[in-house]
Amino acid sequence: MDQFLTVAQETAQQAGALLRANWLQPKTIEVKTDIVDLVTNVDKAADALITGILHARFPSHTIIAEESAVSGQESPYRWYIDPLDGTTNFAHSFPHFAVSIALTHESQVIVGAVHDPLRSETFCASRGNGATLNGVPIHVSPATTLDQSLILTGFPYDRRQRSEFYLRFYQAFMMRTQGVRRCGSAALDLCYVACGRADAFWEWRLHPWDTAAGSLIVEEAGGKMSNFSGGPFDVVGEQTLASNGLLHHEMIEVLQQVLLEREG
Repeated sequence: MDQFLTVAQETAQQAGALLRANWLQPKTIEVKTDIVDLVTNVDKAADALITGILHARFPSHTIIAEESAVSGQESPYRWYIDPLDGTTNFAHSFPHFAVSIALTHESQVIVGAVHDPLRSETFCASRGNGATLNGVPIHVSPATTLDQSLILTGFPYDRRQRSEFYLRFYQAFMMRTQGVRRCGSAALDLCYVACGRADAFWEWRLHPWDTAAGSLIVEEAGGKMSNFSGGPFDVVGEQTLASNGLLHHEMIEVLQQVLLEREG
């Protein structure tokens, strides 16, 4: 486990150095599935760097990366990689993005590393061993009610087609919290819940490379992960809910209320 975490951390930092060196430089920007779904030449370069390192270190493992096809051998060990979480921010030189690397074994996340190259912050966790920020243990916040909380969210790539639906959730939480922030990097959002900078996070339709590392970091920092009804969190599911644990029931109540109102 220590070997896996060390490689994840060091590889995320190497990719982060590439992002940092290029974030203010001219970029080649391409549209993938929609005008709000972007990829840059730097995403691809970071992807190649990470997959190259992991293939060399663990040739028998499967690697699943956002910007490249599934590679490696079929294995109970699977790496989930987002070489640049927050591509739209990066494309606009907005200073908030990260590298996210996670390892699962038999579908359970066992190692996670998220590196923010501009702040030189590396969030890490291995299952059963707690979570750290730059080597210092972290813990979720003590907030006990939503009206004391600052929470985070994001909008999926189909937001132009379903804007009214997603905004109903935003409005519901806006009326019940001290603030709702939409920062543009789900991996960092989860890490901010883990270290107490935010109290909860929800988002629809994220991908495993967005959430795998951050979800473990939240849990190892004493927080809770689930779907919107309180069931087990699934990295390949459509619903991501993270909290400090103390707010989880209230978060679920609001989410379910909005869903019921829509059905009504």
